[in-house]
Amino acid sequence: MKEKLIFTLCLILWLVVCSVTAGASEIHISAAASLTDAMKEIINNYQKSYPQAALLPNFASSGALAKQISAGAPTDIYISANPKWMQYLQDQGQIVADSKRTLVDNSLVFVGMEKSVTQLAELVNLQRIAIGSPKSTPVGRYAEQALSNAGLYEQLQAGRRLILAKDVRQALLYADRGEVDGAFVYRTDALLAQQAQILFAVPQDLYPQVVYPAALTNSGAEKPMAADFFNYLFSQTAQDVFRKYGFVIDL
Repeated sequence: MKEKLIFTLCLILWLVVCSVTAGASEIHISAAASLTDAMKEIINNYQKSYPQAALLPNFASSGALAKQISAGAPTDIYISANPKWMQYLQDQGQIVADSKRTLVDNSLVFVGMEKSVTQLAELVNLQRIAIGSPKSTPVGRYAEQALSNAGLYEQLQAGRRLILAKDVRQALLYADRGEVDGAFVYRTDALLAQQAQILFAVPQDLYPQVVYPAALTNSGAEKPMAADFFNYLFSQTAQDVFRKYGFVIDL
């Protein structure tokens, strides 16, 4: 009876140790949807050297991810497509402020199936324009700011010409399928289009610079492997991957 009890206790202890070890090797990454392809390749490269690391990415709009983290979703590394949502989590004490760094830069372009427009002023001639929801997607917020500064947003909105997308990838998909006349997306996403092409670049003076801040969350700071992968994102190897997908590294 005593031997059976000892065996049971040892088994429980072993299961606890395994559970803790597994949890420690899991790295939950919440990253802006526009980083999907680059991050998948970077994660794959990292796991070749550290096969024991379970890197679990979650890609969505920056706002949706921030709200998930705020609600308790497991996250060790957060990468936003603008500073707003990073600040949102910092104000809540969800991230380690000292770890916050700008990872990459991007820019806003307008894509479509044919050369129907060549500048913002000509968008009034289109009927359906895809734009990320300005309330939750940075790409939508940037587009809204650009259109507002160009004096076009209210006119297009009043005419019900703006088709809201949940994130930049959905906006690109609408344009790539020809379901809209055009869409506002990041340059990096436009380079992945199958059918749509870049019709024009949105003038940089109409919207803030597109920067992607990254930071460790409180839980991530307690995991050595999460910190190691976070640092790896800023390595030359990872930055070369970002450049391959069209991102700009601000040296």
